[in-house]
Amino acid sequence: MTQKTNLPKANLSNVNMTGDDLTDADLESANLGRATLRDTNLERANLASADLHHDDLTRANLRDAKLPNANLPDARLGGADLSGADLAGATLHRADLRDANLSDADLSRADFAQANLEGANPEAARSLAGARFRGVKGLTPEQREAVADKWAVVDDAETEGR
Repeated sequence: MTQKTNLPKANLSNVNMTGDDLTDADLESANLGRATLRDTNLERANLASADLHHDDLTRANLRDAKLPNANLPDARLGGADLSGADLAGATLHRADLRDANLSDADLSRADFAQANLEGANPEAARSLAGARFRGVKGLTPEQREAVADKWAVVDDAETEGR
């Protein structure tokens, strides 16, 4: 049995936790700015209101993670599994979400301004109410329509092939 990581409000900026197992970790309101969490298992982790700006979360497992109101500008989330994650109210300005799995995620009120969503599936999210997709890259016209149909704002979005 592994011990649960319990570090709410901790300053973990610039740490390298590549490949670590942080399943069920409590990192609420932690400062993880510029951290490297590539291939890290953060399944069901509590990252509510955490600062994850400029983090490298490439291929991280964030399945069912709690990230409401998390700060993720310029984060690299390419290939990350965010299925079932709670990203309500999260800030993802300029985040790289290429090929990220957003199935069944709560993206309500999340702000994806200028994010790269190429190959991602935001239309498969559980909730998109109030989400903002201003100036995002990589949405197909079909995805753009599907996202708008779920009450998201998609003004000024760039579509593939443009």
